[in-house]
Amino acid sequence: MAPPRQSGHVSRRAVLRALSAGAVGAAVGSSYYGYDNERHRIGTTRTTLAVSGLPGAFVGLRVALLTDLHLSPLVEADDIAKSVSMTLAERPDLIILGGDYVTWGHEQFVGPVAELLSPLTAPLGVLAVLGNHDSDAEVTAALARNRFTVLRDAHTRVEQRGDSLDFLGVRYWTRQASTIAGLIDEPGNVNILLAHDPRRIAEAAALNIPLVLSGHTHGGQIVLPGLGAWNRGFFPTMHGTLERENSLLFVSRGIGTVYVPMRINCPPEIAMLTLERRGSLG
Repeated sequence: MAPPRQSGHVSRRAVLRALSAGAVGAAVGSSYYGYDNERHRIGTTRTTLAVSGLPGAFVGLRVALLTDLHLSPLVEADDIAKSVSMTLAERPDLIILGGDYVTWGHEQFVGPVAELLSPLTAPLGVLAVLGNHDSDAEVTAALARNRFTVLRDAHTRVEQRGDSLDFLGVRYWTRQASTIAGLIDEPGNVNILLAHDPRRIAEAAALNIPLVLSGHTHGGQIVLPGLGAWNRGFFPTMHGTLERENSLLFVSRGIGTVYVPMRINCPPEIAMLTLERRGSLG
């Protein structure tokens, strides 16, 4: 007796079952990779930023930006130590620390993260601002012990070969343009705003501040194909550059993680930024 004839038809239920199994497998695989591999795969992002009115002595200035370290039970000290070593190997002229050194509720890591950062040094110094996870007094004191300049709604001037560049640093909760305006020492000077939250680009543009350096977003941390980052609608950009009027914003994906110890399609980074001049301040 001949065997029964095989049908070429595949049921809709079988197709959906196969697709569901594939989707679950892909999700599990991506999650494991994001936990075991990608969150530790720190890279170096190199970007040239065109700054309106940049004084001649600062053309070619190389700035290292490290942000969102988040030392905690979810972020290993080895990753932060690696980012410090990578930064020093770049020999930047200036180092900027962009906030969130620990994760809220884990203040016992403040001393250890400051110790991990203590080797950082650069010819023009190390400037730091605080993020939303940082306790104002404790983190400031720990960073100051490293002789870092911590800017809490304050400004500092960097001088080189007769030219000067002013850096304004704001707390995470500082959102009023009037407060930021009060940090401008001399109208007409070129200012760079250091703000953990990239949404401060709005105030910078209103005040004709030509450059803002930020973090906070983690680049989304978990970026799903076809969907993007869950929080992408809250920020002007999740990472990289964005222009608004005469102001340029750069957002770093940062080093650490929060809530879940993984990154998917969003590897950690140190940012090496080279400044160039773009016309007059206006």
